Amino acid sequence: MPSPITPELVYELVSVASPSLSPDGGRLAFVRSQVDRESMETWSQIMVMDVASGESSPFTGGKSDSGPRYSPDGRHLAFVRPDDAGKSQIWVMPTGGGEARKLTDVAGGITDMAWSPDSGVLAFVSDIDPDRAPDDYDPKKEPRVSVVRRIRYRADGLGWRGEAFRHIFVVDRESGETRQLTNGEGDDSAPAWSPDGSTIAFVSDRRPDRETATHSDVYVTPASGGGMELRSQGLSSVAALCWSPSGDSMAVVGSDDDIVGAGWQSWLFVIEPGRAPRKLTDDSISPAGGYAPLVPAPDMRWSYDGRISFIADARGESAIYQADAGTGDLRKVTGGGLMSQVSFDADMKTAVALTTPPDSAGDLHAADMTSGAVTQLTDFNRKYFEQRPPAKLEKVTHSRNGFEIESRVLLPPDFDPGASYPLVLDIHGGPHGVFSDSFNPQQQVLATAGYIVLAVNPRGSSTYGTDFMTAVLDDWGGEDYLDIMSAVDFICERDYVDESRLGITGYSYGGFMSSWIIGHDTRFKAAVVGAPCINLSSMYGTSDIGVRFGEVQWGGKRWNALDAFLEHSPLTYAPNVETPALLMHGEDDHRCPIEQSEQYFVTLKRLGKEVELVRFPGSSHGFVRTGHPRLREEYLSRLLGWMDKHVRGVG
Repeated sequence: MPSPITPELVYELVSVASPSLSPDGGRLAFVRSQVDRESMETWSQIMVMDVASGESSPFTGGKSDSGPRYSPDGRHLAFVRPDDAGKSQIWVMPTGGGEARKLTDVAGGITDMAWSPDSGVLAFVSDIDPDRAPDDYDPKKEPRVSVVRRIRYRADGLGWRGEAFRHIFVVDRESGETRQLTNGEGDDSAPAWSPDGSTIAFVSDRRPDRETATHSDVYVTPASGGGMELRSQGLSSVAALCWSPSGDSMAVVGSDDDIVGAGWQSWLFVIEPGRAPRKLTDDSISPAGGYAPLVPAPDMRWSYDGRISFIADARGESAIYQADAGTGDLRKVTGGGLMSQVSFDADMKTAVALTTPPDSAGDLHAADMTSGAVTQLTDFNRKYFEQRPPAKLEKVTHSRNGFEIESRVLLPPDFDPGASYPLVLDIHGGPHGVFSDSFNPQQQVLATAGYIVLAVNPRGSSTYGTDFMTAVLDDWGGEDYLDIMSAVDFICERDYVDESRLGITGYSYGGFMSSWIIGHDTRFKAAVVGAPCINLSSMYGTSDIGVRFGEVQWGGKRWNALDAFLEHSPLTYAPNVETPALLMHGEDDHRCPIEQSEQYFVTLKRLGKEVELVRFPGSSHGFVRTGHPRLREEYLSRLLGWMDKHVRGVG
């Protein structure tokens, strides 16, 4: 019998990220990271691989190095390393060997960075906070008050924002001279140099309604400093961009729909000064744009022969695509699994992508841009998965009320169709998230422990088209709930599913839906509810996106839609709950504040229900992916333990 994948995978798996191909395509820089169990720190360093041989070796000696970027001439590698105060700074190192040199020293640290075409200057983004405390600030001696003047005064994963904004800077590679190019009220990201190096394009949310809506635009500013020019008139939001080789136009990942933002469903556009945006793709795919500043946009490239290359998602699968800039003709180069990052060589002959298929925690793969042939470049976790085979993924589809509902079913590695298995229903976040053909640690821990895992993409999920995605608006807990329950009914028709042993779990919107379901259905023996939305009325005023997100999702402003807010809140149906519920929540969650779980816990407890609340200190909404390793392990351990106790009756 194979060994299961346990919550200790947090410490045992090696991660790779941030591929950067040298201009000639011969070398690949990337980040290799793993948790050091003794210090409980994630150690990461820059590796460089000879692409032809596949041999790699450490390039930097730091323990927290990330974000490598080859210069266009291939002679330098820029990367990010924290300074003594813990702020990320740009360091530069000759590719031929030598010492790393710290290039920036900015109080707000750096996020995005981009080389100028002549390799002499780097553009980057840094935080400007007029109220930043001095380095020697002692809160015990001089406690400071915080003054709130904006709705967007804090952000999950970033914390307090106040009057702070992110702006574009440039730094000279030789002298280290640093200049700020942008200012004003707006967060700037994704700097991209024009081919002649005279201007820098970037994405910014500096519209007057930035407090209450999710809009963003493309601006261009001279690299020497000066004013800003808006270039994306006609678009509602933009998530990524690249220049044409001639510099007279740009390709952007964006949306022209005020309701459907580029972060949910995007299209590829060409924008040119004085002309309306030209849409190249339809909603059968969704080009990837990242989520600034926490997740930079993946590379996108416009080649001299008029092809735009980019990553896009369709029906829970990722691929590298090429679109003809003139005709919009679309070609799928290669795909499979979940692709989140990509790098191209200068001649657009090769791409290297970070790909996470269902049976691997993520590896770098090289793709021939002409033939689509793929070569796996990294395999650091091979021995781990030889000893602990992942679950088998099966995709199933059923029809309901005008839509095809696709689900992913994970079967234990030693699955026997003649046996009987407990089942756990997993529900994704969003509601515009999606379950992909990719390795999911939570699902693998459950499935390799002997559970069948059902992961449904109900209406509201992204990558299935605009109509499917927007069908959830103003209807949380309506048709989406019925889609999910019909999928449960559909899979329970299989003889090997034990209907008397069902569990349910979900995180964020998945936490909303799992708590909604146990308030409307009593068939589940256990529920693990992660960082849920429980009371839409209070979340409107306490979440960092309560206004700009909530008004679109829940049917309007709180004072105009209070009855709907209450009707669609799981808290309203707490008296109906019979399922033992485990609530798990980060104490520093600004997206779905912990007061949501607190309200649900107190209500269920007062009603005499079986419920526990686990609080994770210092943890934001995304801690289950990027938080302290001990707490990530704890989340997985408690999830499995609660299911074993209440579904299987063991432990």
